[in-house]
Amino acid sequence: MGQEESRLTSRQSVKKSKKHHRWIILALFIILASAGSAIAYYMHAISPQTHFNHLKTIGTSKNALSGYKEKSGVFNVLLIGSDQRKQNPQGHTDSIVLIHVDLTHHRYNLLSIPRDTRVYMQGQGYTKLTSVQFIGQLKDGTKKGITDAVSAVSNLTGVPINYYAETNYWGFRSMVDALGGIKMKIPFDVTLTHPWNKKYKNMVIKKGTHNLNGTMVSEVVHERDSLPGTDFGRQRLQEEALIGIGNKVMQPQNITKLPALSQSLSKFLIATNLSTSDMISLGLGVKSDYHPRNQIHYYQLKYQSVVMKDDVLQAQNDEVVLDTKQLQQVIQQHFMN
Repeated sequence: MGQEESRLTSRQSVKKSKKHHRWIILALFIILASAGSAIAYYMHAISPQTHFNHLKTIGTSKNALSGYKEKSGVFNVLLIGSDQRKQNPQGHTDSIVLIHVDLTHHRYNLLSIPRDTRVYMQGQGYTKLTSVQFIGQLKDGTKKGITDAVSAVSNLTGVPINYYAETNYWGFRSMVDALGGIKMKIPFDVTLTHPWNKKYKNMVIKKGTHNLNGTMVSEVVHERDSLPGTDFGRQRLQEEALIGIGNKVMQPQNITKLPALSQSLSKFLIATNLSTSDMISLGLGVKSDYHPRNQIHYYQLKYQSVVMKDDVLQAQNDEVVLDTKQLQQVIQQHFMN
């Protein structure tokens, strides 16, 4: 091959090489642009204002939907603490907290509903709220039990409910331990009269702020008999536990754990309809402006303890009848807008 032909071949090779590199750069650009679009779409999709919009409700009656105006970034969650044990799939509803989440204005209104509240069970008659889930589970399985409980609360309050999350002693304990424990304010002395673990019998947790692991938080929020106002006292402890958990989750080092935590929900929750993307979007929405003492508002209801006929259990039962006027007032002011 002559010198001229060699130079020509070399120039052609350089041109092919440059052309090849251009194609590589173009391909990389397309891949990166596509990835960027996918990331942008995903971030838009999990943005609270986009994600929490046009939501479904669970077992909601027409009564619960009347007067309620859905807003983007606003929804209702029912938290249920169950006495369900590992060896028995059925459980009674032990604690009930209805949460009105407003991610637009960063308001979180919580309403505790006593477990013995008299409610109407569709097609069955009147019974205690704590029995609704158990009866539904016995007849039609776990999911029906939880949706029956959600429906009963929705019909009682007139509030449409979008999400639910149920935990038990072991799940709640695991959740707190996964966060490395929490700092919890104890508003009064707590004596553990009926602990899950008998070795803590009559143990006293003094009024003040304590660093507690999952076991102790679970024992504290389970206590009732030694507390001022019994159920009212338990509700205050539940509020402080939720604030403690929220504070710990929102710490910068724990925000990055949200996806992993949400994928481990089965360790903490018996049942929920919250998806991984729901959890991440909720975490992002709360994190953007989180001041729990100013933003979390806890409401308790007045009631009368009476003995009444339980239509479902066919027996006279101790039941709680809520102050209807106060209930309606709290719902209208804090859960309907």
